[in-house]
Amino acid sequence: MPKVAARDTNDSAKALENLKRLLAFDRTHKFKGRSKKPQCFLVGTDEVGRGCFAGPVVAAAVMLPEFDETSEIARALVKLNDSKLINAAQRERLAAIIHEIAVCAIDQASVEEINEINILHASLLAMKRALDKLSEQIPDSLPVLVLVDGNKAVKNIESKYVQSTVINGDATSASIAAASIIAKVFRDRMMTDLATVHPHYSWEKNKGYGSRTHRDAIKTHGMTIWHRRLFCDNMFNGVNHHIDELESNDQQSLDYLAEELVGSK
Repeated sequence: MPKVAARDTNDSAKALENLKRLLAFDRTHKFKGRSKKPQCFLVGTDEVGRGCFAGPVVAAAVMLPEFDETSEIARALVKLNDSKLINAAQRERLAAIIHEIAVCAIDQASVEEINEINILHASLLAMKRALDKLSEQIPDSLPVLVLVDGNKAVKNIESKYVQSTVINGDATSASIAAASIIAKVFRDRMMTDLATVHPHYSWEKNKGYGSRTHRDAIKTHGMTIWHRRLFCDNMFNGVNHHIDELESNDQQSLDYLAEELVGSK
């Protein structure tokens, strides 16, 4: 038992050091020189689902409140990190806290848009939509700096925003890490719910990514309206898909997505 306690203490210390690092990165962008007042509002944006076989790409934008490492907020967010580096239970807990304390927005680009404009442009479109939605909640008293995960700027965003791209941003910036977490939790829940409509593909487990079970199900059952057709066609040349007509289950899927979009606004 003492060994477990020591390991837990060590893990907590590492998590706190990581949180300090993420916060320090954000502060270098919010505070210039020796100023004790923020020079801008800081927003982080990230997407999830870019490498999936099925489902939309979802993006979030988050403006965290200012807090230091000794605060109650810091204790609550001590596990904040790239969403891929923490487990589902931690993501769920952190997402609930982020929604409570931060200014947040979530949006997406559809499978049809991914097929039409490709996944990169669809990812940036989802980020733009999340930023547009967030803009309504940000006062005009300061400029707004957006930290964008990756190396591509978001096109056609509002003039109030200034952008800075951050490679591996979800492991570098607290704001981007927060966006990655709430986007992933939102999308994971969506794919889990869609798995009840299309149970063959095990989306409740793989969340639309190309696991062996998912690939085998595509070969056996074909594609749904939620599959990224052009990508899957390239991966599974000659696989029959059934998207010309919406079956009742597919209509249930569309109804579910409509409800989610309304709920995320």
